Amino acid sequence: MLDFLNRIRKPVSIPISKKRLYSFFILLAGILLGTISKMLDETASNFLPPLLENLDLGNFFSRMGIWIFLAVLISVCSKAPFRAAANVFLFFSGMVGSYYLYTVFVAGFFPKSYMMIWIVLTCISPLMAFLCWYAKGNGIISIVISASIFMFMSRQAFVFGFWYFDIRNILEFILWTGTIFVLYQSPKQIAKVVILGILMFLLVSPFHLFWGWL
Repeated sequence: MLDFLNRIRKPVSIPISKKRLYSFFILLAGILLGTISKMLDETASNFLPPLLENLDLGNFFSRMGIWIFLAVLISVCSKAPFRAAANVFLFFSGMVGSYYLYTVFVAGFFPKSYMMIWIVLTCISPLMAFLCWYAKGNGIISIVISASIFMFMSRQAFVFGFWYFDIRNILEFILWTGTIFVLYQSPKQIAKVVILGILMFLLVSPFHLFWGWL
């Protein structure tokens, strides 16, 4: 099994000191972004500078797109699949922990059900990060993983119906574009990823529309 995975993408060894340093900064980034996200939630948009108000950052950070993108970025830039799993777990732990500590001790309320959703997502994030690490590998498995990521980001960036197709948010469209650059390895590879990802997006969307009608 290890040989099979190494043929898809081979891990790179780095010194323990660098592992600890990278992990520390990833945890710190999660804590900072979680705190900033909650502060934006608690700040009325008309109190923000006009540019930030127009970008609607509070709503942007409350959606999944930015967190999926950052998790994928951390995963594929890690040197090994287990490092990807550990790094993404640290990032989400820092983000979710700081967000809800701010919610409880500063904002003064305790959204238990919503918090449990994010705790579950944090717990499963190492497995997803482990899989995402192989998106930058070789062969059909990497193509399928990359296309699945691209499909999820497309679902976040675009709103799709029977008679319409539109961009949800300009920032999420930028993330969608950034995903292409993150997953890029060669023109042929990214063409396969985009085509397969769009096909998956179109196949999944009718089920979403069907459930929305019920």
